[in-house]
Amino acid sequence: MAKGKQRATAEYEPLAAGWEAVIGVECHIQLKTSTKLFSSAPSASSSSATQHIDDGPNSRVVPFDAALPGSLPRLTREPVTLALKACIAMGCTLENDVGFDRKHYFYPDLPSGYQITQRYAPLARDGRLRLRFDEGYLGDVADEVEVRIEQVQLEQDTAKSTHHFTSSQQHQRTFVDVDRAGQPLIEVVSGPDMRKPEQAGAYVRKLREVVRRIGASDGNMDEGSLRCDVNVSVHRIGEPWGTRCEVKNLNSVRFVMNAAAHEMHRQQRILAGGGTVEQETRAYDEVGATTYRLRSKEQSPDYRYMPDANLAPLAVAGDERLLDEVRASMPELPDEQRSRLLETYGLPARDINVLMRIGLEDEGAVSSDDDVSAVAFFEQVAQGRDARVAINWTIQELLKALNSQSLAFRQNPVSAEHLGELIDVVESGQATMSTARKLVESLVSRSVELKKGQRVLAYLEQQGALALNSAADLGPLCQEAVEALPSEAEAVKEGKIKAVERIVGQVMKLAKGRADANATRKLLLEMLK
Repeated sequence: MAKGKQRATAEYEPLAAGWEAVIGVECHIQLKTSTKLFSSAPSASSSSATQHIDDGPNSRVVPFDAALPGSLPRLTREPVTLALKACIAMGCTLENDVGFDRKHYFYPDLPSGYQITQRYAPLARDGRLRLRFDEGYLGDVADEVEVRIEQVQLEQDTAKSTHHFTSSQQHQRTFVDVDRAGQPLIEVVSGPDMRKPEQAGAYVRKLREVVRRIGASDGNMDEGSLRCDVNVSVHRIGEPWGTRCEVKNLNSVRFVMNAAAHEMHRQQRILAGGGTVEQETRAYDEVGATTYRLRSKEQSPDYRYMPDANLAPLAVAGDERLLDEVRASMPELPDEQRSRLLETYGLPARDINVLMRIGLEDEGAVSSDDDVSAVAFFEQVAQGRDARVAINWTIQELLKALNSQSLAFRQNPVSAEHLGELIDVVESGQATMSTARKLVESLVSRSVELKKGQRVLAYLEQQGALALNSAADLGPLCQEAVEALPSEAEAVKEGKIKAVERIVGQVMKLAKGRADANATRKLLLEMLK
């Protein structure tokens, strides 16, 4: 169903006329905390956890994580604080009575036989995420959508199961690593407000941008920090909504869109043929970009929800001291930043989107601070300079050099001060673009290092790399180029002015990029009148 599945935002075949899909997304987001939700064990994202990684599986476990008899949960503060930041960022209403429930099911990756969650008394409800066309997340789909956030709940992650097959592929052994058990999550449940796969993809991207911005999660989907379940139903327009099916554990935005696209067309074919869609849980096949049945869909009674007797209710909505502390730690949110950059610098929306997403689109290689650092870097470069020139150097020339060295933006060795000075030197005509690009490449590769306070202009002068723009400097080079390209020179004499560009290129080659192109062109035309 998907066209161009490898694109960041694919285009999907719409349903037949008269049919409509209803899509909702549940996102499980791993919080960046130092400890687990209900124990003192270091979490997978904590800096102290790195020393345990080499110790192998089951090295970040305390008795409660392993569900040993007599061990009790103790709610830690940091996950609550990060979850509150996420709720505020999504404009949610915080609940006055927040409690914890036990969700019972029996899998090897759930040592206690139940998961502690907040199904009936969540942390917050009634939030909003607005998907705007000018953000670029919707691709070529020219619409805007406001997606409701029905609720945000804190819950603990499960352990991790690893399946090992024999060489004959007939038998398997399953190993359970309890290190992930108890890792703090927030589950963000969207309203059924999306109608197209592209909207579901845009929603996940926007949510990931928000949680990364506030530092709540790294959002790396390929590492499991953000996992999605997609609910899809199909109905004839004007009739009641259809039976929904849930596709579990999608770990990329593209998979979210592919799964939604396949599911809505699958259901439409069944209904159009007079069949009935069965409510069920499905999985996603990455190879075929299709979904397949796992089991019939569980209902709430199947999980035997009940209040957790070992955990007291929370009253976060009334804790003004805590909320003031959380609000004071909130950074500028993406929508606010996007509007400010547009108003302050008058930049095109496309350039703003590129700047704000530096480091965000390549899943698995992102620091949650990459986007903030890129914007702050640009704003330093733009001080007292043309913002459009500053943005071009930041998102084009600098990024090109970083990419050539396989460096993330957080590894950028070029200071904003030096890049700004280089822009000034080029704009004043004291150095050519060619020379400037070579210097940026050298700074990024560290074959050249400029110390703090060292001036770019002084360095270029010392290296004999300033622009050649006088007739005395350019005359001999122009004469040599004319002699090397006699047919082009004759064409210019005959009035074919465009032919001069080939000669200008020859002069640039002879000058190793230092010749001022405009001055060279002018001198050549005078010579060849």
